[in-house]
Amino acid sequence: MTSSQSSSPPLIDLQRIVVAVRRHRRLWVAFALLGLVVGGAVAVLLPAPPTAVTKVIVIHPDDSPTDSGTLMRTDVAVLETAKIASEALKKVHSTEATEDFLKDYTGLGLTNNVMQVTVTAKTKEDAVAKAQALADVFIADHVQRNQAAATAQAKALLDQRTQAQQELAQIDSQAATEADKGSRANAGTLEQLYTQRADLVSKIADLQNQAQQAGIGTPQVAAGTQIVDAPAIQKVSLLKTVATNGAIGFALGLALGLALAMVTALVRDRPVLRREVSEHLGASVIAQLPSKLRGPKRLWAKSKPVVERKRVAVTLVRAARAERGPLSLLELGAPGVAAGLAVDMAAELAEDGPVVVIDDLPRHDAKRLAVAGDVKVVEVGDPSIKRAVYRLGVGTVAPGTAWTDLEYLGTETVLVVRSGHANTLWLHTVARQLADCGIPILGVVLVDPDPKDQTDGTLWDGLHTALRGRASVVAAKQTERPSVALGALNAPNATLGSGGETPAEPLRKFVEQEPEKPIDWPVEHDVNDAATTIEASVVKPAKPAVPVETNGHLEAPTRRLSPVPRKPEEHAPEQRKSEPGNSEMPTKKFAPVQSGPES
Repeated sequence: MTSSQSSSPPLIDLQRIVVAVRRHRRLWVAFALLGLVVGGAVAVLLPAPPTAVTKVIVIHPDDSPTDSGTLMRTDVAVLETAKIASEALKKVHSTEATEDFLKDYTGLGLTNNVMQVTVTAKTKEDAVAKAQALADVFIADHVQRNQAAATAQAKALLDQRTQAQQELAQIDSQAATEADKGSRANAGTLEQLYTQRADLVSKIADLQNQAQQAGIGTPQVAAGTQIVDAPAIQKVSLLKTVATNGAIGFALGLALGLALAMVTALVRDRPVLRREVSEHLGASVIAQLPSKLRGPKRLWAKSKPVVERKRVAVTLVRAARAERGPLSLLELGAPGVAAGLAVDMAAELAEDGPVVVIDDLPRHDAKRLAVAGDVKVVEVGDPSIKRAVYRLGVGTVAPGTAWTDLEYLGTETVLVVRSGHANTLWLHTVARQLADCGIPILGVVLVDPDPKDQTDGTLWDGLHTALRGRASVVAAKQTERPSVALGALNAPNATLGSGGETPAEPLRKFVEQEPEKPIDWPVEHDVNDAATTIEASVVKPAKPAVPVETNGHLEAPTRRLSPVPRKPEEHAPEQRKSEPGNSEMPTKKFAPVQSGPES
């Protein structure tokens, strides 16, 4: 089991989100710049309405240094009441609704005793008048509330004085009655009544003094609460307003762009990393090509993409020369890159003979490119295809592809895929369709990869190059090869492997053989001897290499493995028997091998 199969994919891949956000930097940068422009335009085209500002000092009768601003917050709350707003509108003779006017002004406590009133209006004169009216109404209300409190306190003191005087009259009456008794009067009672009378007289005097002071009120509140800064229009700097609004718009646009890029990365499900592309296509990423340069970088690095494309073309040419079979380049989101890559490969292969490039792209991008050497760009069905030493097919696997026609472009293919172009479902469709058509994928050339992608795009579940379907195709070709003629095996340098395997030389040299001729056996030999000798001489088809499991790797590359040759002495007797120069022929008939011990 590979590492990709052993661990389930996370619900939210943070690396994928970061890569998607980085690749969509044009989107969120455009949103940020759009917010900046819109914010600046709003400041110029829709300027702020005139704003009048005034400051009022408020004296509190119960003010103390330890107050934490509670009294001032109370005054601000009173200022923003409908009573104050309606009185201010009446004072300026305005017909504006009270609810609307409450939205046009605010109060702010600067200190424990200083309050700032800000009023906005349609005109400067209206703003100044409303600010003055609000300040006057608030001051009058504040003084009136404090005077009413003082009056109420004085009235309460006077009521207490009246009650004390009534009690004093009762005590005086009781004392006079007790004194009229003469010698029969109780001295203790008289003394108690005189004591109560003295306390009441003192209390009445105190209440009288307090009532007089309370009646005076709080003159310091009335005198101290006033406007300290007359209403004036607040000066607004256009440059500062534009900068502030632009910064706000830039921040909002940037946040919106980043959020949109993240949501798009999760919803669209388009693989970007090399690891994801190789997993969904079932083929390794063998090369990558950058996209077209943008911006000022094109001025000094114009030839860099061309150099990279030619380098990748040389790498693919090695595979084409090694296989000696038709190869195709199938694009997915990069038709121009695939066409240029095919032309570069054809120029490299033209050194060995004529090369034909079959252009099956929808817009025939390969025909538009200049070719060098013995290279010819044709369409599907051209007669010159059969006369070429090499032929390269260029096609597409985009939606709408005729899958059954891809085998005419090449028996093997290299996919040229643009990163982030197709979604996961379509990548699976491409891999499945190519596998059904019997077209193995040599590898994937990734176009426009993420420059900071550190993931590995190599698969280790097949051969060393991790080619999808290639192992089964090679095994099928080896099985379909005809048996080697007996004359070739009877050559002086021919040796057989253990179990009737092929010689040490590659089987590719023995593919094209003439038909076997009948063998003239001597008359004196039995027919069974001849049949047995033929069975011992015919070479069995070679078995495809099987990956060897080791402690370090569950599926090690099979490309580095080769059959273990046996020692010459192990095959010497059989070789001497099969050589035509031997005069000694077997005289003993070969019996069928039994499952039990030899007789």
